[in-house]
Amino acid sequence: MLTSKPEIKAKIDKLWNLFWSGGMANPLATIEQISYLIFIKRIEDMDVHEKKAAERRDQKYTSIFKGNEKCRWSHWMHFDAESMLKHVRDEVFPFIKEMRGENNFYAESMKDAVFLIPKASLILEAVKIIDELNLSSQGADIQGDIYEYLLSEIAQSGTNGQFRTPRHIIRMMVELIDPKLGEKVCDPAAGTAGFLIGAYTHILKMYSDPENIEYDEDGTPHHLTADKIVDKRQWQFLREKAFTGYDFDTTMVRIALMNMVLHGITNPNIRYSDTLSKRFEERNHFDVILANPPFKGNVDKSDIADDLRMVGSSKTPKTELLFLNLFVNMLIPGGRCGVIVPDGVLFGSSNMHVDTRKLIMDTCALEGIISMPSGVFKPYAGVSTAVMIFTKGEKTDKVWFYDMQADGYSLDDKRAKIDQNDLPDIIEKWKARNKKKQPKKGDRWLWVDAEEIRKNNCDLSISRYKAVEYEEVKYEKPEKIIEKLLSLENDIFDALRTLKKMCP
Repeated sequence: MLTSKPEIKAKIDKLWNLFWSGGMANPLATIEQISYLIFIKRIEDMDVHEKKAAERRDQKYTSIFKGNEKCRWSHWMHFDAESMLKHVRDEVFPFIKEMRGENNFYAESMKDAVFLIPKASLILEAVKIIDELNLSSQGADIQGDIYEYLLSEIAQSGTNGQFRTPRHIIRMMVELIDPKLGEKVCDPAAGTAGFLIGAYTHILKMYSDPENIEYDEDGTPHHLTADKIVDKRQWQFLREKAFTGYDFDTTMVRIALMNMVLHGITNPNIRYSDTLSKRFEERNHFDVILANPPFKGNVDKSDIADDLRMVGSSKTPKTELLFLNLFVNMLIPGGRCGVIVPDGVLFGSSNMHVDTRKLIMDTCALEGIISMPSGVFKPYAGVSTAVMIFTKGEKTDKVWFYDMQADGYSLDDKRAKIDQNDLPDIIEKWKARNKKKQPKKGDRWLWVDAEEIRKNNCDLSISRYKAVEYEEVKYEKPEKIIEKLLSLENDIFDALRTLKKMCP
């Protein structure tokens, strides 16, 4: 989060205002153009890093800039304004559109990318600010942090409703789902690809020497060499086939593609698609789904895929319910899903809400519900949410609930770092969970039998099942309280008599 990096935040504010005053009035277009410039800067940083890593391993390395050295940031960043605008527009931008070759998802999605920066003075100043950010020393996730902050500017002005899942929440969900090498991971509402990158990082960490891993202040791991992966076919699968994302916003698709490339996924599989529509046919294909799908709004009923349209006896156009049905259909038997849902999904009393919960419990093993406080997504949204975890192909027996109260950040718009943080406890308790074990006093987790949940209309809100603990309060004996009241009354009368004597 940029809240902990005020110097970067100040520069991004300056960059945003620069584009606004420079004639870029469309906020999402501004974010996309800023993302292109950051990407251009970062791919050279990445190229230098990978070259050094290859030299340490005594391996041959082919630069991504081979034959295109003039496209390096360091080559043109000192050009005068007019020369810089012409060079980036005519040389560098076409290079980043085509740098992964043809006939792949990157090329397909980038073919419609357009360079929109209109003024030489604007690109000159923007390049100067981005270079001053010193991105190479900030960690690979800084682009996501910058994007998150820019979206907050849009959210506050009411321009756009998109928001990025906080990185620490992504990391927690990935830890709980535990994607493994060889599994296919999907996010059907990918946004900036945060969940896919989180899953990739998780796998790299599992195969890296723990002694070489370093963590930044928010727990993000670095120096993940994954040296224990020695099979080239496993590397190829991991970087080219393991991760798939979909989004119905072309801007998001391109930002996600660039984000994945910067994290080392050489052939990112991010596609433009409305995954709820009849045209989307991916079913029974993925081992893992991680997602934070759009909460609000309805979709055109006539365009909803036939196998999503009906849940039990109910037809629903609500996206948060349709996505749950979709995820079940996209998983292979035994596949695992971790998804963020608004609280209304857990306790909504309409037929469509109840039928959706029954669908999950009857066709899957609903394993966990983690209730999150409403401030987790501030400043973009104040809605209360929960993490739902299920495995396809088995009936629900018992459900593990956890009442998260703090995520390590204040729950106001500032989201300042605080000491209270339930996330480590959630991960620890989840991994050690045992259906025969009961919580101790003060624990925030509990088991609930599926039978009890079904008796309550499949209500999945933790408040329905969590016992309220009352602290015993000891009061003084009535006689003692009366004595104190009489003494107080005497004091009052004495004071009144004194005041009366003072009157003329």
